[in-house]
This record gives sequence, structure tokens and C-alpha cells, in this order.
Amino acid sequence: MKKAINPAPSRRHFLRLTSMAAASALAPTVLWAEQQEAADSATSQAVSAHIATLEEVWRTVRDRFYDPHLHGLDWSAARERYLPDAARASSEEALASVINSMLSELHASHTRYYTPDEPEYYQLCDIFAGALRRRGLERAFPTGRISYPGIGVLSRLDMQGRSMITGVVDGTPAQQAGLLAGDVIVFADGAPFQPVQSFRGQVGREVALGLRRAGAFMQIPVTPVDIEPNKMFLDGLKASARIIRTNGRSIGYVHVWCYAGSVYQRTLEHLLSHSPLKDADALIWDLRDGWGGAIPEYLDLFNTRAPTMQVTNRNGASELASVKWRKPVAMLVNGGTRSGKEILAYGFKKYRLGEVIGSRTEGAVLAATAFLIGGGLLLLAVADVQVDGERLEGVGVAPTIEVQADPASLGPGDPQLDRAVAILSGA
Repeated sequence: MKKAINPAPSRRHFLRLTSMAAASALAPTVLWAEQQEAADSATSQAVSAHIATLEEVWRTVRDRFYDPHLHGLDWSAARERYLPDAARASSEEALASVINSMLSELHASHTRYYTPDEPEYYQLCDIFAGALRRRGLERAFPTGRISYPGIGVLSRLDMQGRSMITGVVDGTPAQQAGLLAGDVIVFADGAPFQPVQSFRGQVGREVALGLRRAGAFMQIPVTPVDIEPNKMFLDGLKASARIIRTNGRSIGYVHVWCYAGSVYQRTLEHLLSHSPLKDADALIWDLRDGWGGAIPEYLDLFNTRAPTMQVTNRNGASELASVKWRKPVAMLVNGGTRSGKEILAYGFKKYRLGEVIGSRTEGAVLAATAFLIGGGLLLLAVADVQVDGERLEGVGVAPTIEVQADPASLGPGDPQLDRAVAILSGA
């Protein structure tokens, strides 16, 4: 006789099914709660990190700023004002904006916080690599190589917050593509332009830049490269050297984009002692834009009362030492001429070595060093500087011949260079 089968579920089976159904119903709620808890934890960590970064910047300024009285600013009160904004910052870029607002209250040059989304971050890391090796440089650049994806332009934000080119370094992809000072870069491959981020993952691949030039919109293709800052500036110095022929004269031209290291002066001396520049009738020494770092001794290049030596070894190889330029020379400066370059401009003008042509220099003449803090870099003024007893900070150097050349308003062309060529050629 077959055993009867009870179609009704057992009590135990029923309870198991009920538990499974309840658990299934609760799973989305539990998952959401866990995700929310993780998000809250990440937000809390970000807030803590932002506060820690601002406080470390604050302490570094308190302990290392060149003026122990911090220009009379209540630095503790400044910290309290900006801490809430740092806690609310939604990104590293927003945090940097808060920190820079705090630093701006010091009214000092060479005092700013940069992030890895800015070319200046990498340029300053390379310039101050010696000091930064003792301050955690290997954490930011584990391989020891400092580089970023870019095209070789110097830029600043215009009134609409767009990136306006102020300088195009010679020999870079930007120059090869035909970009000009005054161009406003709006898009990169259709997305809003960012000076570093737009080129990440694009090295060696063509990127279409949408830009405005003299009121017209255009597209220009450019191929970014992996830029090592010091090498870019040195190669740019070499690539800038050329002869401008006009009015029956040969005018030499060279642009020193950066002076942060004696290698730039040695390279300049080499360029002036070899063709084609050594055969020029006159020289234009362009110190516009870029970085400073120069020392007063560099002006000895134009000391007509000191000798030049030629040293030859037993193999017949010769090298010039203490090179001197004894022909006419003019210097180009503008509002982007800063720091050590301003000291050169001051001496060049005071001791009448030639005409200083352009517009007043920036007036950024404090000595600085750099610190890696949080995810960025703090450039900080740590010493005051006077030149022949005069303080150029906040004042700058006025040219002997003023020629305004704001790329934002004048468009293509270089009236400052044109004026120097006309003066040296007797046009």
C-alpha cells in the first residue's frame, strides 16, 4: 500500500520559506545601507584629508614665511575662517582654491598652492627637485622622473575662466601646430579644456583643440608629448636662437624661458659664441614669461671691460670661457618677467647695458622654496630680497621703452619684439 503524500508544506519548510522571503526583501535595504556607510566613510576621510592639508599649509607658512609677523595678518584667525571652506571642498581643485584664498591675504609673491592638474606643479617640482628630495619627492614621483602630458604652452585664466596662452615655448608641439600667445583654448576633443587632464592618455595621439583667436573660432590639431619641464625650457632656449634680417642688418634673438639653474646661462653663452648668433650685428635678449632663478653675475655677459678666454686641450678641442657680448643688445620684459629675471632687468637698466623694451615686470622678487603638502605643492616666500638697497617686491622694473602687448586684446603679432628689431636695425 502506497504511503499517502501530504501536499501541504511542513511547518519547518514554511518557516524556512518565510525567512528566505524576508531576507530577500531586506537585501536591497541592507545593500543600500552598506553602500551609504561606505560613501559616508569616504566623504569623512576626504574631509579629514582636506582639513589636514590646509592645516599643514597653515603651519608651514607660520613657521617658514619670510616675515615672522606675516605682514600683520592674524594668521590664527585666517585658519579659523578657511577651515569650514576646506571641509566643504568637493575636490582637490576646490581645496586649492580655498588654500590660495587664504594665502592671498599675505599679499606676497612666490606664495601659492598648486595641484597636479596644473603644469606649474610639475615645473616647480623639477625646479626645486633638490630641496624636495628631502621632503618626499619620491612619494609623488616614485621613479624619480618628473613629467606631465602637455604641448608646451604657458597660460593663465582669462576673465571667463578659460585658458589663455601667454607664451609658446620654442620647439614644442604647440609651436609646431601654430598656436600663438593670445589664443584662448576652449575645447580639447570636444570636452572643456584642462591644461593637464585634457592630455592624459593622449601622448603621441592627435588632439583637436577648439580655440578663439582674435574673435574667431578655429580648430587646430596638436600631438601632446610627455614633458620633462627643465628639459623643455632648455630645449626651448636652444630652439629660440635665430637671426632676424632687416634693414641690411642681422639681429640675433634668443628667449630664456627659465633661469632656474646655471645650465641656462652656460647654454646662452654657448649660443652666443657659435654661429649663427656670434655673427649677428646685435642681440635681443628675451626674458618675458616663464620662471626666474637668475643671479646678478649673469649680467657680466655684457661686461665689455672683461676678457674672454679660449681654452684648448692637448687634443686640440677648444672651448670659450667667460664669454662676452660686445655688440648692441636690447632686453625684452613684460608682466610675466619675474623673480631673478627682474634683478637682471634692474641691473641691465641701471648700468645702461641697453634698452629695456616692453612693459613693467611683475614685481615678484622674494626668495622661495617648495613643499609637497597633501596632494599638491606649496611655493612659499622664505626670504626678502633687496637689489642695490632697493626693494622690487610689488614694484617691478619699468622698461626704458614702453610697448604694451596684452595678448588678450592685441591678437596675433609681437609689437615688443618688432620695436626691438626696429631700434637695433636702425629702421
